[in-house]
Amino acid sequence: MLIHPWDAARDDAEWQQWLAVHDFGQLAVNGPAGEPPFVQPLHFFYDPAQAEVLTHLARPNPLWGALEASPDCLLSVVDDYAYVPGPWQADPDGPSEHGTPTSFYAAVHLRCRAHVVDDPAEKAVLLNRQVGHFQPEGGSAQVAVGEVPYGRMLSGIRGLRLEVTGVRAKFKYAGKRTDEVRDRIGDRLAERDGPRDAAAREHLLRRQRA
Repeated sequence: MLIHPWDAARDDAEWQQWLAVHDFGQLAVNGPAGEPPFVQPLHFFYDPAQAEVLTHLARPNPLWGALEASPDCLLSVVDDYAYVPGPWQADPDGPSEHGTPTSFYAAVHLRCRAHVVDDPAEKAVLLNRQVGHFQPEGGSAQVAVGEVPYGRMLSGIRGLRLEVTGVRAKFKYAGKRTDEVRDRIGDRLAERDGPRDAAAREHLLRRQRA
């Protein structure tokens, strides 16, 4: 992922706060020799205090063999994206049709080393932490070895701890444009009001104010 200086995260807090509420991504794992990488969409819980990601997958998933052969992997998270038409980005003193179309997006790549969790008690702890992240209001029974309703299901999954060894974060929101152009883009995003336009506009304005 190319990261220009004006698109880079301002500090760790910026990408960590974004990742706290963007907890669905794609785990890319090296495939067998001669094969393309395996890519698995998944929900996850990122723990900044431990610099690790917690998740789980079904035992028959083909990723397990690939992870055991090559535990270094990459978790990619992308969201808050929007298409920006060329005229929105045009220089104020030039023709609007000369503006360059582009994409806005936020992206975090976590380089990780995978640790497979097979111990039933450890899997239960991992699952409870993951569910606690997604359901802080509760409503589901705790996972406990040998206890209903989830104990009997533990054998059908494997837990996964991803030790984060590197982070690359990008917030591509017109960082090299003038305030006049960014104001125009912000107005156009508000007018269009597409599915992710409000989130993209908030990033644009937030980084403009910083």
